[in-house]
Amino acid sequence: MKKFFQQYYTNLFLTDRLFAALGFCILLFLLKFFFSWLGEIPEIALGVVLMLWFIDLFILYRNVQGIEAKRLTSKRLSNGDENPIEIEVKSKYGFTVNVRVIDEIPFQFQLRDKDFRLNLPPGAIKSIHYNLRPTKRGEYDFGFIRVFIASPIGLVTRRYNFDGAKVLPVYPSFINLGKYELMAVSRYLTEFGIKKIRKIGQSTEFDQIKNYVGGDDIRTINWKATARKSALMVNTYTDERSQNIYCIIDKSRVMRMPFEGLSLLDYAINASVALAKVAMLKEDKAGLITISETIGAIVPADRKAGQLGTIMNVLYKEKTRYLESNLELLYSSIRSVIKQRGLLVFFTNFESLSALQRQLPYLKRISKYHLLLVVFFENTELKALSTEPAKDIEGIYHKTIAEKFIYEKKLMVKELNKHGILSVLTPPQKLTVNVINQYLALKAQQRI
Repeated sequence: MKKFFQQYYTNLFLTDRLFAALGFCILLFLLKFFFSWLGEIPEIALGVVLMLWFIDLFILYRNVQGIEAKRLTSKRLSNGDENPIEIEVKSKYGFTVNVRVIDEIPFQFQLRDKDFRLNLPPGAIKSIHYNLRPTKRGEYDFGFIRVFIASPIGLVTRRYNFDGAKVLPVYPSFINLGKYELMAVSRYLTEFGIKKIRKIGQSTEFDQIKNYVGGDDIRTINWKATARKSALMVNTYTDERSQNIYCIIDKSRVMRMPFEGLSLLDYAINASVALAKVAMLKEDKAGLITISETIGAIVPADRKAGQLGTIMNVLYKEKTRYLESNLELLYSSIRSVIKQRGLLVFFTNFESLSALQRQLPYLKRISKYHLLLVVFFENTELKALSTEPAKDIEGIYHKTIAEKFIYEKKLMVKELNKHGILSVLTPPQKLTVNVINQYLALKAQQRI
């Protein structure tokens, strides 16, 4: 018995039902002082409670391992997305047990309500499903799975501890990549506001052989195919499709601003991963540059099989810095690294027109050699404030200032367009879709 308690006492818990039964027995003993006719009823009641307690102990601890539980997750979590988590519980008891499952999830979520209750018939297997939405990249430590078992008697509870401890990395958003892949391969781009412009290329990349129609260049007639088909056939060619697409991510302090739990840097990282995937599906080469006061990571543009994984591994550890980005250094790095003209998508943020004007000379120099697309963010809090009716003089002041900053954002777009620099001003939650739409529009217009 001593060995039994030494082995199991730490996992043995008394229930409210037992305390209620003992309280009832105590009440009977107290009443016995005033009502002698109770006789031996209090002793009998206490004996019954103790007997049931021992029976409960026996049936719960008769099986060395009466319950099995395991946590089923993917090898990594997707930042900013709902990630499914499953806990599978199997009963080996010969009777129905009441089960309480507590999953020790990573401290980053600051959740204490992952507490599940269920009934398990003999030999049954049940699954518990819930979702976790991480808002920071990095490593997340899962702890034990605590399973508490009670028999139908319910006087004691036995705890099982399953070592579900594991460390899962949280990578840039990858769960919704399939949705953006459909945008890349869909032929019905007009639903995204994109009109594809057909342009007959004259490069050496062969496309197909088709029937001759009026207006086709007679120099492209394929005489062998004509002889076989007894009709004029011509070769068609397409423009070179493999272009360099670089995502340039600003890691300076302007990207620390939070929105719905994610920083602007995280939104830019998620959009970069999605754009890289779509670009490679469109047969372009995807690359990456990160910049703050110094040059961060540089991933040369490529479309090999592991390129997307390389980009995600680089972005996995990127963090914002506290100084302003050095765009002069960015310009010199672009000139030395990127030898061919391509599309550069620069994710940054400007909160004032003067901030843009400080960086504008370097942006103009970059746009001379590449097609530059500057992506920056709307301040959604200011936009919401500007639409609210003012209730007093202070409210009028706040609303006026908010409208001033919103108007400055529109001036930034005009200023960039004036110098031939493309721009996208977008709310954070629509960043990925808007950037991919802009890329597809440029692709359809044969600008890249």
